[in-house]
Amino acid sequence: MTATQISALSLSAIAKSTRQAARQLAILSTEAKNQAIEAIAQALEAATPEILAANAADCQAAKEDNIAKPLYDRLKLDETKLKGAIQGVRDVGRLKDPVGEVQLHRELDEGLILKRISCPLGVLGIIFEARPDAAIQITSLAVKSGNGVILKGGKEAVRSCEAIVKAIHQGLAQTSVNPAAVQLLTTREETIAMLQLDEYIDLIIPRGSNSFVQFVQDNTCIPVLGHADGICHLYIDSTADLEKAVNLTVDAKTQYPAVCNAIETLLVHSAIANKFLPIVAGALQESQVELRGDEATCQILDIVPATEDDWRTEYNDLILSIKIVDSLDDAIQHINTYGSRHTEAIVTEDLVTAETFMNQVDAANVFHNCSTRFADGFRYGFGAEVGISTNKIPPRGPVGLDGLVTYKYKMTGKGDVVATYAGKDAKAFTHRDLG
Repeated sequence: MTATQISALSLSAIAKSTRQAARQLAILSTEAKNQAIEAIAQALEAATPEILAANAADCQAAKEDNIAKPLYDRLKLDETKLKGAIQGVRDVGRLKDPVGEVQLHRELDEGLILKRISCPLGVLGIIFEARPDAAIQITSLAVKSGNGVILKGGKEAVRSCEAIVKAIHQGLAQTSVNPAAVQLLTTREETIAMLQLDEYIDLIIPRGSNSFVQFVQDNTCIPVLGHADGICHLYIDSTADLEKAVNLTVDAKTQYPAVCNAIETLLVHSAIANKFLPIVAGALQESQVELRGDEATCQILDIVPATEDDWRTEYNDLILSIKIVDSLDDAIQHINTYGSRHTEAIVTEDLVTAETFMNQVDAANVFHNCSTRFADGFRYGFGAEVGISTNKIPPRGPVGLDGLVTYKYKMTGKGDVVATYAGKDAKAFTHRDLG
């Protein structure tokens, strides 16, 4: 028997235990789940020195392996970042429980009552590169939504993830939630085997590069939620407030360039290009941003010419492509051609123009006069997110608690049979919605 086959067998046992623990978790009260979430937060606080030490070891190994800077930035955990993640856990605890919500309450006939009730998905398989804090966010969301979770972090974050999950297990051990509801995988072989576990895993959520997400989608029959690229645009309209436009451009590119909601292309209306571009270029270059431009932009700025590939590239770095467009329609056309349906924004003082942009741009998030960096579950008030979906079918955009539940129909009768409502003397349904 090969090592891969052995791994698949052991992983099946892990997944089976996660499924069993998830079924127990699914029926716990809101109070019990919130107690578990607080226990996780306290355990992470207590384990902070161990987590930071593990992360420092990961970061050192990553440097020796010459890891790409965007990945390194995601990997690195400092005390402030870890505190923020722990606060996010507590924020999830304060959110409304998404399980058990009555979405439909209908009388089909007297005494024959139908309800649609929200319920957990079951077991989530989360595969992510670098970001160890994702394990914290995702676990808190999984527990609150009543789901088990199998985490697979990247090899570059293995020590950090092990320390984090160890603390989570210690916290859960003091609660009604079986620690087996949260599992961690650490090898590439386990990733391949995990993608075949459709018997136990209900949803796969990959977080990583375009090629990585595509690999996951191509190698599993389990439903996949996620996005492959984060090619985001900011369009500066002819009526834009230029000071506002400069501030938004700098924030959207430089505040955290390694993430998927940072802009990669700046579109500028030709009517203001001569005035605006020198100002924004100066501000961006102060932040060490490398600029690339189309032919019209290069006539105004002394920068590197952009190629066709630049419009299709997610840099995840301090690089920005710039293109001059002649109209709102041109901007929308460019975005719908090259964008990844993630997050797109417009800067304009014309409300009709803004509304046209937001209606016609094909993206999960469309913004007016605000930075694309707001496209985030925490900032949306979701407490945290398991990822961002660019799918047309919901959930779409930042996926928090509401995206981790499904529903079931529950019907109660009094001995009712379908024959009563069929045939020549069929009785009519009342189909009356109740409160």
